[in-house]
Amino acid sequence: MTGNRLPDTQRLPQIMVAPNGARRMKSDHAALPLTIAETVEAAKACFEAGAGALHAHVRDAHGQHVLDAGLYRELLSEMHSAVPQMQVQITTEAVGRYAPEEQRQLVQDVVPKSVSIALREMVPGEAGGAAAHFYSWAREEGIAVQHIVYDAADLTRFFDLAGAGVLPGDYHQILCVLGRYAEAQESTPGDLDAFLEVLSARRKNLDIDWAVCAFGHLETECLLAAVSKGGKARIGFENGLWNRDGTLAKDNAERVIDLVAALKDL
Repeated sequence: MTGNRLPDTQRLPQIMVAPNGARRMKSDHAALPLTIAETVEAAKACFEAGAGALHAHVRDAHGQHVLDAGLYRELLSEMHSAVPQMQVQITTEAVGRYAPEEQRQLVQDVVPKSVSIALREMVPGEAGGAAAHFYSWAREEGIAVQHIVYDAADLTRFFDLAGAGVLPGDYHQILCVLGRYAEAQESTPGDLDAFLEVLSARRKNLDIDWAVCAFGHLETECLLAAVSKGGKARIGFENGLWNRDGTLAKDNAERVIDLVAALKDL
């Protein structure tokens, strides 16, 4: 790949939908998609509602999150047929099961256009040659890597690694996670402040394409706060099940509709 920018078609859209994640099941919400067919149908509805990208997890026959190259290839193929205009981002989320080398192997086997990678999972300690080589390879392949950061310390470390050349290039995608994957987690717009302080102090000449996801009943309010500050939004049942008015959403598409309406108000 030449230059520092990815093609505009691979830059983050304003709204990305995360319809299932790695943890929730049908017991959490009957409309949560687990199979590839269900995920594709949910993605189509969300695209029609206003989402430009899908953050995709695949599940095994028992509904468990897996880093399975074959399942991801199948999902990408089905998405290309069903809704080719929609970006599809796979994930290397470890959920305590997968080592960095297994995460890297997934991306190398699939070679997706877009992938989300938690910085603390891919580079849990000192950045060695394997991590630097992987990120350099991904850039050469034109893969849009979205770096997931869970707090201000993670974001500070991202800028340190970018400055050291471990994360190459001048254009970077970042997802700031407000809160934690924990039962009864409730994020608030104020959770964004610590991330904004680091972004303001460290971004300098870097082109930072940043987005936010948030948990609980104030998910929409948190995403509105991010957009008002120049960020983008990731929404969906991975993080929140409730609309802005506090009602339980009937499906992921309704969450996108709720956010689109709130953005128009904004």
